Order: sequence, then C-alpha cells, then structure tokens
Amino acid sequence: MTNSETATLRSPGSSDLILDCRGLLCPMPVVKTSQALAGMEPGRVLEVLADDQGVKADFPAFCKGSGHEWLGFTQEGRVVRAWIRKGEE
Repeated sequence: MTNSETATLRSPGSSDLILDCRGLLCPMPVVKTSQALAGMEPGRVLEVLADDQGVKADFPAFCKGSGHEWLGFTQEGRVVRAWIRKGEE
C-alpha cells in the first residue's frame, strides 16, 4: 500500500474520540487503545493516531480477539490514523 492509498472510507472528524499514541511503541498503542475503548459506549468510534507501523497489523488482531470492529486506517507520512468501533460488552 502506498501513502496515497487508503484502507478505509472513514475520514478525520468522523470519530467520537481521538487517541494520540504517537511516540509510543508496541505494545503501548494497543494497551492505550484498549483502555480508551473500555470507557466508551458500544457502537462509538475511536480514532487512533500512531507512528508505530506495527499497529496496522496489531489493531486488526486486537479487534478480532476483543470483539471490536476494525474500520481501517489511512497512512499520512509516518502517522497511521486508525478507526475502531467499540463492540458490544
């Protein structure tokens, strides 16, 4: 995937909460994302900013294992902007 390609139809501003994980390395983006989702209502969308490129694989796996919906990501230079919909509890 090139920087101009996108893996989602979501856009900035279409989320309920934005979590900035830039500067954090694995596993902290997933840990912080899990904590943020725990405080959200089911169906709400979390937008995560991260510069650890591993989140592109980590977040879909996390969602699959935790019942959340992986909505995709965009790549903006070194920053990954990812969207996750909180699953039912």
